[in-house]
Amino acid sequence: MRSFTIRPGRPLKGTTTVPGDKSLTHRAIILTALAEGTSIIAGYCRGEDCLNTMRACQALGISITETPTELTVRGKGFWGLTEPSGPIDCGNSGTGIRLLAGLLAGQDFFSVLTGDESIRRRPMGRVVKPLREMGAVIAGRKGGELAPLAITGAGLHGIDYRSSVASAQIKSSLLLAGLFAQGQTRYREPRLSRDHTERMFQFFGIPLRRKEGVLILDGRPSVGWRGVDVTIPGDFSAAAFFLVGATIVPGSDITIRNVGMNETRTGLIDILRKMGADIQVLGLREAAGEPVGDLRVQSAVLKGVTIGHDLIPKTIDEFPILCVAAAVAEGDTVISGAEELRVKESDRIATMSRELTAMGALIEERPDGMVIRGLGRGGENGRLQAASNAQSHGDHRVAMSLAIGGLTAEQSMTIADTGCIETSFPNFEGRLAELLTDSV
Repeated sequence: MRSFTIRPGRPLKGTTTVPGDKSLTHRAIILTALAEGTSIIAGYCRGEDCLNTMRACQALGISITETPTELTVRGKGFWGLTEPSGPIDCGNSGTGIRLLAGLLAGQDFFSVLTGDESIRRRPMGRVVKPLREMGAVIAGRKGGELAPLAITGAGLHGIDYRSSVASAQIKSSLLLAGLFAQGQTRYREPRLSRDHTERMFQFFGIPLRRKEGVLILDGRPSVGWRGVDVTIPGDFSAAAFFLVGATIVPGSDITIRNVGMNETRTGLIDILRKMGADIQVLGLREAAGEPVGDLRVQSAVLKGVTIGHDLIPKTIDEFPILCVAAAVAEGDTVISGAEELRVKESDRIATMSRELTAMGALIEERPDGMVIRGLGRGGENGRLQAASNAQSHGDHRVAMSLAIGGLTAEQSMTIADTGCIETSFPNFEGRLAELLTDSV
C-alpha cells in the first residue's frame, strides 16, 4: 500500500501544468470511437479512470493507440461497436461506468459493466431507472441499484426526463443512449450541471439543442460524424489543489498553464475569491469548444463564507480541497445542499470531517454539509496539525486535499493508501515537489 509524506515549511513557487481534463477525456474517447475515421486526442488524462474507459472501448472493438501525449482512435462509425468477450472493468470511475451504461443500452449485444469495491457500492439506479424507461434491459445487484450491471442490448425510444438532481453523469448517460433511440430525447435538470457533453456534441457536429432550459436530441442521426483532432485542456479539478495550496501557504506565487475554465466547473474560483483569494485568469482562449486560461495564484488571507446548494454543482469535485481552505480561514464556513457528496468515491462529508478533525480543525458535520470553524486569527491563516494516522479512505481527492492541508503544519505528515491518486492525477507528488523545489 502506497503512502505519501508531506514535508511543510516552504512556499509554492513557479509554473506548472496539470493532467488533461478527466471528464473531457472520457467523453472524447467515447465520441471518437463512434466517429467515422481516425481521431487524435492530444493532452488526454492518463489517470486510471480514463485509461479504463479507453480499455472499455478497445474491448468493444475500437483500435486505440496510446502514447504519453496522445491517443489515436480509429472510429468504426455509429453502429461499429461489437460485443465484448468478457466483463468490462471500469475501475474506480463513476463517470466511466455511468456513461458506458448509456452507450451500451442501445447496442444489439450483451455486455457487463463492473468496477472496484468502491464502484460496486455507488448508486447506479439513478441512471438505470431512466434507461429502463427508454426500453433498456439492465440487470444488477439490488434490482439494478448496484454494479455489476448486465446490459442486454435493446431498441430504445426517446423520453422526456426531468432529473431531480443536477448531475452531468445522468445527463450524459441519457444523451448517449438517446443517440441510439428512436424519436426525441428531452432532458431537464433543476440547475445546470457541467456541460462538457453538450459542448463536445456541438464540437463533433451532433445535433443537440437547448430550448427554454430543455436539452433536445433527435435519435439515430441519418449522418454520422467524422473523426477530428481534439485537444484536452488541463483539468480544473486537478488544478484546484494547487490553487488552494498557493493561497494558504504564505509567500506562494504560482502559475498553472492551460487550465479548462468551463463556467460550470469553476465555482471554486468564485468561492475562493469571495474568501479573499488572489487568483488571476490570464490569456483566455478556446480548445475543443472549451474555454482555457492560465491561472496565477498568490498567497492571501482567507475568511469564512456561506456556500449553498446553488454553488454545489459547480464545485462538486472540489469540496474536499475547499474544506482545507475553510479550515485555515478566519471565521466560519457553512456548507449546505451537498448531500450528493455522501455517494462519491467515499462519503466525502464524513471522511473530510474525520480527517481534518484529526488535524486540529473544528468541524460540525451535518447531513447535507458541515460547519467549519476556521483556525485563522488576527489577519493570518491558521495552521493545521500533522495527523498521526492520516487516511485517504481510497479516495483520490481526499488524499490530495490532506497533502495540501499538511503543507500548513509544523511537522511532516504521512498519508496512507495514496495509490488512489493515480485514478486522476498521475505524478501529483512529483508536480507538488517541483513547486516546492522552485521555492528554495
